Amino acid sequence: MNKKNGGFLRRARADQRGQALIFVTLSLTMLLGLAGLVTDVGRLYIYQNALNASTQAAALAGAGAMSEAGATVTSATSAVATYSSTTGNKNVLGGLSSISIASGYPAFSCLSTLTSVFGVQCTGPSSSNAVAVKQQATMPLFFLQVLGLKTATLTATATAMMKGAYIPPYNVVIVVDSTHSMNDTDSDSNCNNTRLYCALQGVQVLLKGLSPCLPNESSCGTATSGNVANSYDRVSLLTFPSVSTGTVADDYNCGGTSPTTESYANPFPSTSTYQVVNFSSDYRSSDTASSLSSSSNVVAAIGGKSGCTGVQAIGGAGTYYAQVIYTAQAYLATEQSSYPNSQNVLILLSDGNANATAAKMPGASITSGVYMSTLQQCHQAVTAAAAAAAAGTRVYAVAYGAEASGCTTDISPGITPCQTMEGIASSPAYFFSDYTATGGSSACISASQPVTGLNQIFKAILVDLSSVKLIPNNTT
Repeated sequence: MNKKNGGFLRRARADQRGQALIFVTLSLTMLLGLAGLVTDVGRLYIYQNALNASTQAAALAGAGAMSEAGATVTSATSAVATYSSTTGNKNVLGGLSSISIASGYPAFSCLSTLTSVFGVQCTGPSSSNAVAVKQQATMPLFFLQVLGLKTATLTATATAMMKGAYIPPYNVVIVVDSTHSMNDTDSDSNCNNTRLYCALQGVQVLLKGLSPCLPNESSCGTATSGNVANSYDRVSLLTFPSVSTGTVADDYNCGGTSPTTESYANPFPSTSTYQVVNFSSDYRSSDTASSLSSSSNVVAAIGGKSGCTGVQAIGGAGTYYAQVIYTAQAYLATEQSSYPNSQNVLILLSDGNANATAAKMPGASITSGVYMSTLQQCHQAVTAAAAAAAAGTRVYAVAYGAEASGCTTDISPGITPCQTMEGIASSPAYFFSDYTATGGSSACISASQPVTGLNQIFKAILVDLSSVKLIPNNTT
């Protein structure tokens, strides 16, 4: 090779200044493009998740509104909007534009799967049991605009079932007033029978809705001592005044004899009991069975067995229910210790008027006004219920024909039977009143639960014991 030419080539190869700048420029362009892509995709992911969450919240809110007494399409739709991401509502998402609930939504429907599997009837607005919500939004893009993509459309759909899906297990104590006044006739069209008969009919409604065993079991199986092997909602029945332990079976053995009532003694004697039937789960043969089991003692006690009257209103001791509330809570605490994941529920049905005399409260103070005393009897019941609520028990109070005046032992401060029952409930939402019952005060109306009639009230309690739930969007 010519030396002159060889020197030229070496100089050309050695003179490579500026080539690195070209590669750096190309690399930075690619890196910035990837960074932009990652940024926009990341924003899409974040906003999509946020839109999904708000859509689910809107569907659950709509399902909750559907479950309320007197619910309408308008009220349920309003609840959906309130928890949506649309302008001015609770879950507005900054950074998005044109957020709206899609046309045709919320969509209310009656899904047969919910009825057959979960027992959720189509009692919502327009005979529905589920609501579907679809939201759509526009997200502006930044870096991807170099590819001609200026915006992205996000959509999210969620479906929820209304209340009726139970979350067992529950330990339920039902306390029914069996004082002599429960023999009076309630001529209201909701029942038109004795007050005790009407009350027990309501309890039957409750037992037809609770879950004795798992919903997927075709049969709960054989019961031992009133309970099946895989019990779910267990129910115990208490009445007041107490009866002797030797005769309590007369309330459910269909023998035609009456139990012997006892006084409200302090201390409470071992020979007396408020509990008619211990916690039981044999009240239906399966979760889907429509009728109550005739072999169950608790069913017999509430008059659900043919030819059996059940609990009787003998009375003779007046009305004092603070003691039965404390006793019920003690039973619930014991039951919950055996089933740690269960929820305790106490349902008290009474007219709310405590009036036991000192003669029927042996051992009680006649001056203190605190448990156990002949004074402030209605206030003592409220205090007893508050203690149960503080222990985690959900306390429902059903005022059955509560009168405008009463609680004569409560002088300072004064209190009415209706106020007593309202105070017993652990939440305003747990207070119910059959104010149309004969002798009841039309002023005793629950602001949170305006439903009346005992059957309707116990249906409402069933709904309240249940929960709204998200379900797959393709559920039929």
